[in-house]
Amino acid sequence: MGLVAGSLGAAGEPTHAATFFAGTDVHAVDYTTARDADDPLAADPPFHPSYEDRPGAPDRVFARVDDDAYERLVAAWQRELEAARAGEADVLHLHHLTPINEAATRSFPEVPVVGHLHGTELLMLDAIDRGPPEGWTYAAAWAERMRGWARRCERLLVLSPDAVRRVPDLLDVEPERVVWSPNGFEPESFDRRPRRGPQRLELWRHWLVEEPRGWGPGGGEGSVAYTEEDLAPFAGGDSPVLLYVGRFTAVKRLPLLVRAYARARERFERPAPLVLVGGHLGEWEGEHPLEAIEASGATEVFLAGWRSHDELPDALNAADVTVLASVHEQFGQVLVEGMACGLPAIAVDAHGPATIVEPGETGWLVPPDDEDALAGALVEAVNDDGGRGALAEAAYERGRARYAWPALAEGVARVYEEVRRGREPAGGAFGELSDPG
Repeated sequence: MGLVAGSLGAAGEPTHAATFFAGTDVHAVDYTTARDADDPLAADPPFHPSYEDRPGAPDRVFARVDDDAYERLVAAWQRELEAARAGEADVLHLHHLTPINEAATRSFPEVPVVGHLHGTELLMLDAIDRGPPEGWTYAAAWAERMRGWARRCERLLVLSPDAVRRVPDLLDVEPERVVWSPNGFEPESFDRRPRRGPQRLELWRHWLVEEPRGWGPGGGEGSVAYTEEDLAPFAGGDSPVLLYVGRFTAVKRLPLLVRAYARARERFERPAPLVLVGGHLGEWEGEHPLEAIEASGATEVFLAGWRSHDELPDALNAADVTVLASVHEQFGQVLVEGMACGLPAIAVDAHGPATIVEPGETGWLVPPDDEDALAGALVEAVNDDGGRGALAEAAYERGRARYAWPALAEGVARVYEEVRRGREPAGGAFGELSDPG
């Protein structure tokens, strides 16, 4: 197996491909020069565009990319795929729907393709179909290209049963070629190793006081930091900790989460800090979480900054509940990683999380954008120790049974073999990768 991946920065940085995929045969495409160029799309290789429209970001939204830049992107990927000897592959597994698909079609039309959708491409298509925002001049051309690439895929792996139902109509593909393939976790790294008492307090002291990485608008990493006195809600190391992990994008509804927490906290029977882990430095949409904290008057909410994936099990094992208020989450990776560490979840009853969290069994589901319901779930999660413990146990057992990598990898391998041999799909509407529960 060979891997072709974009790369940023120097060896040792988490965005450096050879570092991130250490031990794997990886052909890296270095975007560092393009990222720092005046026009990232004019660099060589041109900076890969995005499905999200973030002003000032080097990765321009696809719908703003003209035909000339599109052709440069395709040519660059033809060169990289040829250098990686992609034409010798039995199957090409291509993530998202991008100019890489076109490069593969032009250079290696005989090699079958398995596509893998992650949700952001579907959100962009939804936005285009509803009427593209101002400035998305090339939206129609990109929508047509993406649907064409989808139709050329022998299979399309998607993250949730919800996507299985939506994708055939959205992309105009046969339902039998759409296969449910959830993300999972590495079971040795993500396991139940709870930090209690001094160990828990030590972890949050290190992250929030000694080596802070929180940041606010216009500030650098560590510009949001805390003192020993601020750690009072963690005192004793046994207070319930609520944990959010992810980006600071609009769909994540972090301002709503902060407001719901501020209201819920008045009904908590003891301190229960909310820790927000994530947010790439300088990247946010709408109201920044720090602004939401200040506007709502919320206290005991902490910004821990962006952390590497290797550090995440430590945070999960120093917390009690994961919280995800996102209204368009195609999967919900942190939910299954939290379950792997024995954490129940509070999430929204829509899309991916609705297929992961079983209300009353492994967590709580609330309606989208319902601040009252979210506050109520937070109160129940904090105040009902016995109920939370029962949910935690079920979350651990079901998470490890359904989402551990070894079983999921076997399912993907079966899809590869079907495609390699030119067979028809073996599964039904949800494929055979796993039981959607």
